[in-house]
Amino acid sequence: MKLYNTLTRKIEDFRSIEEGKVKIYTCGPTVYHYAHIGNMRNYIGHDILVRTLEYLGYEVTRAMNITDVGHLTSDSDSGEDKMMKAARRENKTAMEIAKFYTEEFFKDYDKLNLKRPDILKPATGEIDMYIKMITKLLSDGYAYESGGNVYFDVSKVKDYYQLTNHVQDEMVVGARESVEEDSNKRNQADFALWFTTSKFEHQELQWDSPWGKGYPGWHIECSGISIKYLGEYLDIHGGGVDNIFPHHTNEIAQSESYLGHKWCNYWFHNEHLLDSSGKMSKSNGAILTVSVLEEEGYDPLAFRFMCLGSHYRKQILFNFDILNQAEQTLKKLRNKVSSIKDSGDLDDGSFTEYNNKFIEALSDDLNTANALSVMYELLKDDQVNGHTKIDLLNKFDKVFALNLFTTKQVAENEEEILELIEKRNEAKKNKDYELADSIRNELLEKGIELLDTREGTTYKIINS
Repeated sequence: MKLYNTLTRKIEDFRSIEEGKVKIYTCGPTVYHYAHIGNMRNYIGHDILVRTLEYLGYEVTRAMNITDVGHLTSDSDSGEDKMMKAARRENKTAMEIAKFYTEEFFKDYDKLNLKRPDILKPATGEIDMYIKMITKLLSDGYAYESGGNVYFDVSKVKDYYQLTNHVQDEMVVGARESVEEDSNKRNQADFALWFTTSKFEHQELQWDSPWGKGYPGWHIECSGISIKYLGEYLDIHGGGVDNIFPHHTNEIAQSESYLGHKWCNYWFHNEHLLDSSGKMSKSNGAILTVSVLEEEGYDPLAFRFMCLGSHYRKQILFNFDILNQAEQTLKKLRNKVSSIKDSGDLDDGSFTEYNNKFIEALSDDLNTANALSVMYELLKDDQVNGHTKIDLLNKFDKVFALNLFTTKQVAENEEEILELIEKRNEAKKNKDYELADSIRNELLEKGIELLDTREGTTYKIINS
């Protein structure tokens, strides 16, 4: 398998540290608001990576954090904790905010058929590990106390910018949201490991530490959780491209200074999802989530399908015309799959040929678009019998996770479904709600759920 490594800026042959096993850490959500579909594009990329490695026979262990403290509104260690800002916005406690948005995150996560991490840890549950790491970084001279807080001294690291390929003068303080400077720092590129009440006296979440009552910085959380649960050596670390600097740059600096050796071999980053205004973000007004798409009548897996049609390292433009096209194409694909008759015996030659093509596509830096092309080629191949096609498609869908096979096959009943929807619409106009409900229930028993949207009534196939 070949994989692009952000650290070396080239596609490399993937080699796991331990033969047959892969350890992956991926950055989880900061649960101060809903996760928009741009966020979810990132998790789709992680999911395809994990599923592909498993398809190739690796035993994968993946850890992920939930950031429920320490992530400030600025990269320059200024501003306020995003959790506290959300708590004030909604008149709740920080932990109430964390619980609600964590649950909402995983509702959308599950709707996209994303595999849950083997290890999932909220940042607030690992304070002892951060204190242990910070204590050693201080004693080894990589960190210092200033103004009551603890900072990592980037000048003590030989190649701090190795992940970004920049020089110090080209990097800006507060690259994403603020250019304020922290006067407590020796160098403005230094970053906080621990904040105390000297900086944030009204912080709700605080813990006792050798440096005073306070809370951890954002970056130490991922390093602490990864090292504690996956060990000193990591195969792959994943995240979005906006995590490269400063978050992942800082993770490398503190982790390798703490461990005394190289920490992670491969860095995996997903590109942005763009809308007409640019990169999607939580600050651009209304938040477009997977649940909102579903409420508007879309199958969440149509969004997953849309993302699979592009490479994870390419930006994707999102608009509803593109999503509509993806949904229609997915519906046709499922109809085509459902029409295959299970005939003949397994053709070992054809099975191996197409399985190898599928593996070749995914092994080329997760080229999901080419993998989809292999599937379409299989569907068109009249020389491959139905039984072999079904076996291959079931296998391919372990990676695609598009629910290509449903327990209810409705392709041949499309016209009947649309007629019943129209009949129900007439019943509702005539205020015959009993008839309208009976039609809905009749279709539901057949595995068809009706979705009433502003544009009219549509349907989706559900599993029994």
